[in-house]
Amino acid sequence: MTTTATHGQTASRGRTMLNKVPEVTLYFWVIKIMCTTVGETAADYLNDNLGFGLTKTTYVTGALLVALLVAQLRLRRYVPAVYWAVVVVISVFGTLITDNMTDHYNVPLTTSTIVFSITLAAVFAIWYASERTLSIHTIVTTRREGFYWLAILFTFALGTAAGDLSAEKLDLGYAVSIGIFGGLIALVAFAHYAFRLNAVLAFWLAYILTRPLGASIGDEMSQNSHKYGGLGLGTTGTSYIFLGCILALVTFLSITRRDATEQRSNEPLLEGA
Repeated sequence: MTTTATHGQTASRGRTMLNKVPEVTLYFWVIKIMCTTVGETAADYLNDNLGFGLTKTTYVTGALLVALLVAQLRLRRYVPAVYWAVVVVISVFGTLITDNMTDHYNVPLTTSTIVFSITLAAVFAIWYASERTLSIHTIVTTRREGFYWLAILFTFALGTAAGDLSAEKLDLGYAVSIGIFGGLIALVAFAHYAFRLNAVLAFWLAYILTRPLGASIGDEMSQNSHKYGGLGLGTTGTSYIFLGCILALVTFLSITRRDATEQRSNEPLLEGA
């Protein structure tokens, strides 16, 4: 049943529904990091191991992403299997956006990192100007969900560029990059809990940083480079390991509903609510 938000704030136009995003728990962050890792290794697997090539891989992944987004947008509540399938594929597609800019158009990683930073900031600015909130606890209309997935896409593209810039362009290597981005996430968490950094800002900062962290983990496990390091497990093995872990956790959450907020659209929609 469609309801209208009150409490001094009007919901945006479009369907209203149960919150479409999972609760931010340890499960959320573990699956998110694994999705970013798969985004890095699966893109390489399709491109190189299966011989699709960068262009064909981009088209196939893009078509799959559109189909999954249609399924996700048609739902009226959070469904773990569909939601996390979108995250996995949008992670791969975001990686491919950066790879295309780097490999096909020779755009330097420094430039793409800056471009995606500006683009993501613009998405957040338009989202906030339209909805007056960036909280993921209020994804209860189709328009808000549209902004949410657009922001997610550019966090993955930005994270890919930043991760490659750190590990390869700056010659820091994969292991050092894991330490850098993991440390930055820890600093964000510390600032939130110790100094009361705004919860919405802290979430999005951590969300952006998990992308280069996951990409660096994926490269560290799959690659075998004398210059950058790596365990040499290959993109196939690494992708299957993480996809299996994601499937197990998503199945568990589908059964238990431990991460479902189930917030109804007639609850407060104010920032931080």
